[in-house]
Amino acid sequence: MSRYATMFERLGARGEAAFGGFLMLGDPDLETCAKLLDALVEGGADMVEVGIPFSDPVADGPVIQAAAVRALEAGTRVDDCFRLLTEFRSRHADVPVGILTYANLVAARGRERFFADAAAAGVDSLLIADVPSLEAQPYADTAREVGINLVMIAAPNTPGQTLTRIARLCSGYTYCVARAGVTGERQELALDHDQLFSTLRSIGAPPAVLGFGISTPEHVRSAVASGAAGVISGSAIVRLGLEQGPGAVRQFVAEMKAATRPTVSA
Repeated sequence: MSRYATMFERLGARGEAAFGGFLMLGDPDLETCAKLLDALVEGGADMVEVGIPFSDPVADGPVIQAAAVRALEAGTRVDDCFRLLTEFRSRHADVPVGILTYANLVAARGRERFFADAAAAGVDSLLIADVPSLEAQPYADTAREVGINLVMIAAPNTPGQTLTRIARLCSGYTYCVARAGVTGERQELALDHDQLFSTLRSIGAPPAVLGFGISTPEHVRSAVASGAAGVISGSAIVRLGLEQGPGAVRQFVAEMKAATRPTVSA
């Protein structure tokens, strides 16, 4: 059983959803980033998602774009990212770890080598944000060959035929976007995902995890109430890590994780 499947089974038995925290690898430097990754786990994150710094992160908003710039200016390269993940895996054997990246980075290294290096570093999944489902079959094949999951993105306005293709190609979890646009903190979320989640379940897609704009415990509770199996928060964590360090990230994650648990009536 994969780490994702084990995680969803464990949380399901408790009536909880998953909380995932995102960080940009190498931001603001490799040593600090390692401490921030540990803070995610210490705060209670069930799963970890990371970015590899890239010069043109089209799916990311200003906070995460700035994190990528800082990491690149600090000299972080893809080899450094895989080394950081290998070290993280040695400290946290059971936490699912996924990379969100872009096709140019994969192509520059070579798809087979990139996927094999990710697997060797203990990575559980790859989400390549700018690869559409029509072009994803070779990526899914390579992921299967090296034993990791290819995660795909779905949205409420994704056509049914595309959702069916995503369900066939995707494994681990389905990344569902909470709103149109790029990543980033928001005060309000307008969730209309009931039909999307229902469709994904009916066609056998992996569990739906909601991202983009998740930055408060209320967002987490709303997402879980709408039927999400989990949530991922990114920009708020990246900002806290830069401005206040690992302690603030640990506290924020603990508060967000608490919102994934069922409310106990007095």
